[in-house]
Amino acid sequence: MMFDAIGIAGTGLTVHRKWLDAVSDNLANANTARSTDDEAFRAQYVLARAGDDANGVYVAGIERGDAEGRIVHEPDHPLADADGNVRYPDIDLSEQMGSLILAQRGYQVNAAVVDRARESYQAALQIGRGQ
Repeated sequence: MMFDAIGIAGTGLTVHRKWLDAVSDNLANANTARSTDDEAFRAQYVLARAGDDANGVYVAGIERGDAEGRIVHEPDHPLADADGNVRYPDIDLSEQMGSLILAQRGYQVNAAVVDRARESYQAALQIGRGQ
């Protein structure tokens, strides 16, 4: 039972770590300008699914955001086209910060489950030794 808890929480740790990685990448590239001839940075969204045996969660894939992005008029930008436009990713910073908090909290909760299960296992071993 305790090993099941550790295994299930371990799958949660993996998913939340991937989610944290994706959100961090999105935040780092939110202001990445490109020429209008190029695609915008495409945000990453982690897709999770329950395991087939209902014992955990797994990364089902990564969905990518829109390559169209948003066009901004910045005639002084070195990447500006003849009309003075550059392309930025269509990333909502508020949404990403909310996702960052959720992913961080999920990671912390799963790490706490692993710690508590490990402590319970060690306590059971101590009881078994008669101490």
